[in-house]
Amino acid sequence: MTKKKRKRGPAALLGVGLDNDDGHRRITTGEKFAILGGSAETHERMTETVVKTFEELKLRGKHLEEVPKVELAEIIKKAEPR
Repeated sequence: MTKKKRKRGPAALLGVGLDNDDGHRRITTGEKFAILGGSAETHERMTETVVKTFEELKLRGKHLEEVPKVELAEIIKKAEPR
């Protein structure tokens, strides 16, 4: 039995921060991502992670839509600020 290859549609990353207690609305968007909410620190960390993720994808010569989920998870984990 052969596996059918599923055609992938558009892809995007979404980051949602839930630790905002200062009432400030933080929204950062890009071509294939959106980051919403969070404290200033959390929002900054999510933004940095997304930027580094897309940099790594570019280095690998891949687009978000074509990267397997497992590989994307590894890239994101590697991109997280320490």
